[in-house]
Amino acid sequence: MELQDDRTEEQKRTHPVLWGGTDSFMSGWGKAEGGNSFAFWACQDGIENRVERWVRARGDIKRVRQVSPDYKPSGAGHCHIYVVDEKHPAYSY
Repeated sequence: MELQDDRTEEQKRTHPVLWGGTDSFMSGWGKAEGGNSFAFWACQDGIENRVERWVRARGDIKRVRQVSPDYKPSGAGHCHIYVVDEKHPAYSY
């Protein structure tokens, strides 16, 4: 499993809430060839409900769930952790 985590070391402490799931569009090809692609969005406490609603509203994310800050799925595939800041669309969702 290849993990691409966009958070800095500080953001790993300040953005402990991760919402996301299986990316049905990216699974099976590219960096996830032969496996699943996972996408999660890291956010600060207090906006997790907005981020959850935004993730659930996306059509490409399946099995939406919250995971631990140190989440890393096993098996073949790719997992990308994005950071939700004030400029991210989920921030004002």
